[in-house]
Amino acid sequence: MTEKTLDATQGGGNPPLERALSNRHIQLMAIGGAIGTGLFMGSGKTISAAGPSVIFVYMIIGFMLFFVMRAMGELLLSNLKYKNFGDFAGDILGPWAAFFTGWTYWFCWVVTGIADVVAIAHYVAFWWPNLALWIPAVTCILVLLALNLPTVRAFGETEFWFALIKIVAILALIVVGLVMIIVSFESDGARASFTNLWSHGGMFPTGFMGFVAGFQIAVFAFVGIELVGTAAAETKDPEKNLPRAINSIPIRVLLFYVGALIILMSVRPWTSYSADESPFVGMFALAGLVGAAGVINFVVLTSATSSANSGIYSTSRMVYGLAREGDAPKAFGRLSSRKVPKNALIFSCMFLLAGVALLYAEGSVAEAFTLVTTISALCFMFVWTIILVSYIVYRRRRPHLHEESKFKMPGGSYMTYVVLAFFAFIIWALTTQPDTLAALLFTPVWFVALGIGYMVVRRNPQHMAIRAEHNAKVVAEHAERRARLRA
Repeated sequence: MTEKTLDATQGGGNPPLERALSNRHIQLMAIGGAIGTGLFMGSGKTISAAGPSVIFVYMIIGFMLFFVMRAMGELLLSNLKYKNFGDFAGDILGPWAAFFTGWTYWFCWVVTGIADVVAIAHYVAFWWPNLALWIPAVTCILVLLALNLPTVRAFGETEFWFALIKIVAILALIVVGLVMIIVSFESDGARASFTNLWSHGGMFPTGFMGFVAGFQIAVFAFVGIELVGTAAAETKDPEKNLPRAINSIPIRVLLFYVGALIILMSVRPWTSYSADESPFVGMFALAGLVGAAGVINFVVLTSATSSANSGIYSTSRMVYGLAREGDAPKAFGRLSSRKVPKNALIFSCMFLLAGVALLYAEGSVAEAFTLVTTISALCFMFVWTIILVSYIVYRRRRPHLHEESKFKMPGGSYMTYVVLAFFAFIIWALTTQPDTLAALLFTPVWFVALGIGYMVVRRNPQHMAIRAEHNAKVVAEHAERRARLRA
């Protein structure tokens, strides 16, 4: 949708989103999105399920998602008037795609944010066990809202420092672990050595199904990797900064995920890790770091807060974009004098308060977390799939834009089908365990509700008028570009 069309939906006078996120903000956002809390807290479960083969699990997932990011990058840069991937999905696949993508992405981050709020409350309880759980939960939501309301730059700065803490923690683990391996550190009769990777049952000690189980757990660690795509409209010099952020993803995955896991399983055999503990805590405790549990608790607290912060940002931008398309109440499409979608921010934060109620819910927290993370991962995979399908259609219908592109996706349309087949494999993997299968069966309820919502919205006169004007402008715009190419 063009800038003029967007302004027409709001009746003029509404300033556009401000391009205030610099290269360092985008780079650290991309790192923060690629390094989830799952690495710090969930890697114990993936190691105990898959053994050393978990290294290949993270490499494969990172490799596949790199192509999703490259497809997203080419599409966003094909038209700098796209605010996010919801915009190009609607433009290329039709208004239904913008509606389903926008609201599903909003739902993804709300669900993830609720889980983060629950986690944050429990992490704070490590230091203040007698403090009522609702106090840190509500405080976190209010603080993040206050940080996001002033300017988009305030969000960028907050996310920059949160991501930096995660990077320092992982680099510290790698350095400390390497020293322990070099000096042949011993604990419980086991010596730190790279041979630990294959001397305890080989690289695939739990067999093929154990390897598959690793994918079930690890895929959630990557949710948020597409976060830079929601910031496209607020990025300075996007044609330079977005490619930089996207192209560095393979290096980040190799260093932060693969590097950390290799060190962890070299210092201690994979058989010594438990699904109920963070390998990072055990590693620093072995190294004699005073207060190792407290340090890692601080890191995972900031990691969860970073995730919640990203959720508040991305959901507000998605709701803002939906409102400008007529797919959400008009009030959410207004910007404050500081060019921030204030109403959309407050709306998303209200839903995070549901996490406070979950703090006092009965039942297993682990089971609830598995359900929430699986539903979230499935919905994120839907969004990633829409990005790939948009790319396939874009290549077929708008070959001239692909030819013009300076940031073409490697592997072209062929790799999109490879990644889609991989997603089908992940869905199959989720059917192999009862807890993830339950979440898989529950997720279609969301899409049925969305379908009903879309049937109502598409009959809205405002929505119909916006789409009609948008379609006319798109046709004129592409005709102009073709004429320019022929000339």
